[in-house]
Amino acid sequence: MPRASKAEAGLRDFLLQWALARGLAAAVDAAGNLIIRKPASAGGEGRSGVVLQAHLDMVCQKNADSGHDFSRDPIVPELSDGWLVAENTTLGGDNGIGVALILAALEDDSLVHGPLEALLTVDEEAGMGGARGLEAGVLQGRLMLNLDTEEWGEFYLGCAGGLDVNVERCGVAEPVPGGFEVVRIALRGLRGGHSGVDIHEERGNAIKLLVRVLRELEAVTPLRLVDLVGGSARNALPREAVATVAVPGGRGGRLAGWLAGMETSLRAELRGIDEGLNLTVTVAEATQVMAMAEQEIWLGSLHAAPHGVRRMSRQVPGVVETSNNLGMVDVHPNGGSCNFMVRSLIGSGSLALADEIVSLWALSGTQAEKTGFYPGWAPNPASELLKLCQAVYRRDFAAESKVQVIHAGLECGIIGDKYPGMDIVSFGPTIRGAHAPGERVEIASVERCWRLLRGILTEIR
Repeated sequence: MPRASKAEAGLRDFLLQWALARGLAAAVDAAGNLIIRKPASAGGEGRSGVVLQAHLDMVCQKNADSGHDFSRDPIVPELSDGWLVAENTTLGGDNGIGVALILAALEDDSLVHGPLEALLTVDEEAGMGGARGLEAGVLQGRLMLNLDTEEWGEFYLGCAGGLDVNVERCGVAEPVPGGFEVVRIALRGLRGGHSGVDIHEERGNAIKLLVRVLRELEAVTPLRLVDLVGGSARNALPREAVATVAVPGGRGGRLAGWLAGMETSLRAELRGIDEGLNLTVTVAEATQVMAMAEQEIWLGSLHAAPHGVRRMSRQVPGVVETSNNLGMVDVHPNGGSCNFMVRSLIGSGSLALADEIVSLWALSGTQAEKTGFYPGWAPNPASELLKLCQAVYRRDFAAESKVQVIHAGLECGIIGDKYPGMDIVSFGPTIRGAHAPGERVEIASVERCWRLLRGILTEIR
């Protein structure tokens, strides 16, 4: 079912009726979250209550040549070598699989458990609005299993917090200079991915790379910028970016050769990481360009703006501490905007990097606003719930699990902030390529997750 952030009502209402038809107590709170309660199984009334948590929305990304309409079209999954995959769009395994696991627990009458509460939040991918709007005192359980992580065999005990920096600037349009022709330069073929989980892999950022191409092109020919558009989600690495430019007549046809050289150079830099990059040029039309001073501000500031890993954690080896993603840009002759999503395991770290970005844009008098700060989820190595989860994993799978901290924004920190003392652990099946077309989930790991969830709920006293 289509379920973009802020457009989850169709799915949520379907699940509300699904729950009520099974005799479960269910309601939608003021923030739009769906809360479903299932009484303890016979004899389990004295057991500890457990909150099962996942989010309803998904990141909606598609390939440029896909006609998929996320507002109405269902996702088209395929089976491929033990994986469920959507080739041309995101799959929604993040976090649809977590929701499915929770629904399975709610409808399984053979499951032995204490009181269960399902918290299915909205708007997680676009700012965690559902978790933010959750009121204190609504949830009764003091244990929570979050089912929104993507590596089987790992229990997550902490995550990054963060905030957004939104940049806006009004512009001044001018006519296309006489004797100039208009062309469109497109940079496509990058892998994209999750702006937190994949940020350390140094995959290409289509916005940053295309801005670099335009800056180098400015050095070899007069160039006037008409527009620059790239990225489609704040928390996804930009896979594509397109710029419309005006150049002196007769030079547009020669750009293909120059861009081929740039493509070769950029592919060499991204060898083994993002070799699918391609640059193309086509004829376009426009009547206006950006004023030259505005062009310099936008291209210069975007070129100088940070993107990627800022600092690795010294406390959790191998984990990114602070990073940011230049995720979206939309610039036209009359103005434009762009977004940076900043993450950090340390609140002061994300605020400091956000302040640097604000300061950069302030040099040109451009408005940049920090919004949507949310806390990280501080690890609790002494978690009793973690010990139980590890014991069940060891018993049922004859192997040792791993404990991790993730450089992504789970809702655990926000919920834990509203419910002090709540013991929280997160786990999930193996998902690859979240937030990008080609997203896939390993089928066998979903079955293992279900066994693990059943085992944990059965053992909680």
